[in-house]
Amino acid sequence: MEKVRITVMRKVCHKDLMEKYENPIEHACTLKEGQTFISTDGQRPKDLCESAWTSMESFVKELASGGGNFYDGWMKNKKSAMISCNDGFRPVSFYLEVIE
Repeated sequence: MEKVRITVMRKVCHKDLMEKYENPIEHACTLKEGQTFISTDGQRPKDLCESAWTSMESFVKELASGGGNFYDGWMKNKKSAMISCNDGFRPVSFYLEVIE
């Protein structure tokens, strides 16, 4: 299986939506832009948020097993994907790529 690097590319915070709809939480997302994780054998890296993993797991497993070219040419690099976590208040975009 291939190793897949997961890079935090962008973190957005929708304060207006948070103020209107969210109950305050103590432990919001602690990921930092530029932070990287390595998935080995298609498994979730130890310190990667479980919720984010749920959003990307199928893509990581497909890349790890040698697949790619999602949606018939969506990405310039066929062995990659850009995936966002499912937090509507503070979504994080992740770049997934096969590494040697």
